[in-house]
Amino acid sequence: MTSAAPVLLLAAEKESAEVTDWAARVGWVVGLGLFVALVYWLMREGWKWRGTLQGDLPELPSAPDDPGAAKLVLSGRYHGSTTAGQWLDRIVAHGLGTRSRVELTLTDAGLDVVRPGAADFFVPVAALREARLDKGIAGKVLTEGGLLVVTWAHGDKLIDSGFRSDHAAEHNEWVDTLNDMINKTETEGAR
Repeated sequence: MTSAAPVLLLAAEKESAEVTDWAARVGWVVGLGLFVALVYWLMREGWKWRGTLQGDLPELPSAPDDPGAAKLVLSGRYHGSTTAGQWLDRIVAHGLGTRSRVELTLTDAGLDVVRPGAADFFVPVAALREARLDKGIAGKVLTEGGLLVVTWAHGDKLIDSGFRSDHAAEHNEWVDTLNDMINKTETEGAR
C-alpha cells in the first residue's frame, strides 16, 4: 500500500503546461477555422455547379387535382435521385438532391412524392419504368434490399430515386405493385 502513495502524489502534481505564446495559439485556431470555412464554401460551390450543369432538366411535375384513391402509402426517408444505372451520379437540380422525410402515395395516376421542407414532385404512371430493391444510392449504403429504388423518365433522362420506408417490410409490396402497374401501362400502350 505504501508503494501506491508516491504514484498518487505524482499524478496529483501533474498539470498541463501554461500557454506562454497566446498569439501562436490564437493564430492556429483562427487558421483552422478559416480552413474549415474554405472547405465548406468549396463544397457548397461544387453543389451549385452540379445544379447548373443539370439545368437542362425540366421542372418537376406536380400532382393532379384528383389523382384518385391511394393504392399504397409509405412514410419514410427520401435519400436522393441519381442518373439511372449510375448510383453515384447524384442529381441536385430542382431539389432532387435534398434528403428529407417523405410521404409516398401510389395512385392510378402515378407516384406522389411529398417531402416536408423540400420540393414535392409527382411521377405520372406513364413515366414509371421500374421498381427494385437495392442497397445504395449516392451517399447512402444500406443492407442488401434496404432501399426502394424507383426508375422514372423525366424529359429525356432516366432517373433513379431512392426511398427507405419506416417499415422495411413494405418494400416488397411496393416493388410488386409498381412493376405490375408499369407492365399493365406498357401492355395498354402497345395496343
